[in-house]
Amino acid sequence: MPPRRNRDQTAPKPTSPTGKTDGEAADFDPRAQSGTYLTTAQGLRLPDTDHSLKAGDRGPSLLEDFHLREKITHFDHERIPERVVHARGAAAHGVFEAYGNAASFTKADFLGRKGKKTEVFCRFSTVLGSRGSADTVRDTRGFAVKFYTDEGNFDLVGNNIPVFFIQDGIKFPDIVHAAKPHPDREIPQAQSAHDTFWDFVSLHTEATHHVLWNMSDRGIPRSYRTMEGFGVHTFRLVNRKGKTSLVKFHWKPVAGVHSLVWEEAQIAAGCDPDFHRRDMADGIEAGAYLEYELGLQVMPDDGSDSFEGIDLLDPTKMVPEEVVPVQLVGKLTLNRNPTNYFAETEQVAFHTGNLVPGIEPTNDPLMQARLFSYLDTQLTRLGGPNFTQLPINRPHCPVNDMLRDGMHQTAIHTGQAPYRPNSIDDGEPFVADADEGGYVQTPRHIEGPAVRAQPASFDDHFTQAAMFYRSLSYVEQVHIIEAFTFELGKCYEQAIKERQLEVLANVDADLCKQVAIGLGLPAPKGKPPADTLPSAALSQIVATPGPIDGRKIGIIAGADSDLAGVNKLVQAIQGLGATPLVTAPIGGVLKAGRRSVIVERTLLTARSIEYDALVVADGTTPTRDIKLVVMLQEAFRHCKPIAAWGDGTAALSAAGIELDAAGVLVAGSVDKKFIAALAGAVGLHRVWDRTVDVMASEVAPAR
Repeated sequence: MPPRRNRDQTAPKPTSPTGKTDGEAADFDPRAQSGTYLTTAQGLRLPDTDHSLKAGDRGPSLLEDFHLREKITHFDHERIPERVVHARGAAAHGVFEAYGNAASFTKADFLGRKGKKTEVFCRFSTVLGSRGSADTVRDTRGFAVKFYTDEGNFDLVGNNIPVFFIQDGIKFPDIVHAAKPHPDREIPQAQSAHDTFWDFVSLHTEATHHVLWNMSDRGIPRSYRTMEGFGVHTFRLVNRKGKTSLVKFHWKPVAGVHSLVWEEAQIAAGCDPDFHRRDMADGIEAGAYLEYELGLQVMPDDGSDSFEGIDLLDPTKMVPEEVVPVQLVGKLTLNRNPTNYFAETEQVAFHTGNLVPGIEPTNDPLMQARLFSYLDTQLTRLGGPNFTQLPINRPHCPVNDMLRDGMHQTAIHTGQAPYRPNSIDDGEPFVADADEGGYVQTPRHIEGPAVRAQPASFDDHFTQAAMFYRSLSYVEQVHIIEAFTFELGKCYEQAIKERQLEVLANVDADLCKQVAIGLGLPAPKGKPPADTLPSAALSQIVATPGPIDGRKIGIIAGADSDLAGVNKLVQAIQGLGATPLVTAPIGGVLKAGRRSVIVERTLLTARSIEYDALVVADGTTPTRDIKLVVMLQEAFRHCKPIAAWGDGTAALSAAGIELDAAGVLVAGSVDKKFIAALAGAVGLHRVWDRTVDVMASEVAPAR
């Protein structure tokens, strides 16, 4: 017999990628680089990395230059395949804390134990665009959360829209091919405003509900912090007594649900394509963390997989909150930016099959395909089966999986018996039953003929689409009409436009009529649902101001401005959790006597899209600089709060903004009343009462 070895998974002495061991420093991090000298990958110290080894200072480079070859070779292989979808992403670390009221529904410890804190990594993304595309395009947003629980990793891989384009995962390649850029010209990038997308969705009318959401303001969120998230599918929960329930997961942003307006989104895509990721990273760095509450819609698991006439296995259907209220069960706080984008945000691997005891999948045919697809795609993107060993993907609990070898194997496994049962390694690893934390599926009776078919309950493609549209305010409906008109107006094929109008005619007659007018086409007759109960939870417009944490308020000032008032306003805004950005014609520091104010933005580097409100300081006189006029006019046209104190009102008048217009706040000085009014206006997000005045961009030109 060979000599006895240490049992499997007893790790050797940890060593970092550059040779540092845990005995060298108290703050040892096996993921980190180490040492103060530049070295090769083999640890050899280098005297020069700026000049290749040559035959004389003007001669050819020599093949023996191992440093040149290593440096160039590694550079040539730095990129990995980007994700087929959700390539453009941004992420943050955080913590989830359970409220403790989910224990009656699930035995998942991270949800059920009050006060239990679980580390998480959350990645937001667009769906269609490449890694280099813009953040603010009209698109569905991914909202994926990896919970590093004590029972294993649980991934809630959702979107900011509660329904999906298709009902069966076998169509997923088709919808993605249709939505991606045309294969001949590779345009348009990160957009659905083209023929192949609208050809597909007009022929596959199951997509109608999702398309309505995408054409709404939900398709252009203001910030990740003001974006809802949804698990999309119906899951099965199991409690400690074995009782099962069906559930839909929701993420509710503490900051409220708010969006951009379309012109603003287009400007941002050009001026700051990193708009959303910058907003999140800057906010976290400033201490304005992103916060969401996790909610559950819990329904009985009676064997029908339906509730109140809604087929819960159909991913194109949602359950209105008026039918099943959302129960809040915990809070997610994103409070730490990644250290390295590639190592964390790019290499993180989510999988709908990463489950923990107490949470199970259902027979949703889209979910069933995702259970395969997410694991499969990592094999190509991350180079083999050992991607779970990457630091960002490692579970934060013991792992003893008996999996061996393969590309990029970083573990040094000990022991001789990676199988069970065995008599060599003391019989380990052992299997765990349910009482020991094992994942034991709930027994279910499965029977039926092998058919390529779907239930009749999947056939209603228009009722919920109509419910969504009719639940929105007038302003939000106008935005949908404009979005459809814009997108279809970009299509070349007349037949596609006409066919999509026929689809809209089966949703809502007025919606179809208004889009048809915009396209210059006749509105077809349809059979829209007659009775749809509205759901107030679907509208983003609120009557009560919400928190303004993380929001950005621009303060326009100049050399002769009231710096005492500026400083007072800066402190007040910071005290409310928002970010003040003093903006002036030139950079540096504004000074007046002993007072000074640091300029964070200039009229050249700033654009209105960055601000949630603009305030003009007393003493800021009108300028010939057209950029200030444009900034104020854009903010006014985008229905943002605008304020001024003292003779700062002259700048508003010079931009053609009437001082008594909706959402324009004027005061003699920076006092408590002025600050409260400004905070309240920002908390409402937009001044929608101004919409009628600016719907056609009718802002008076500068005098």
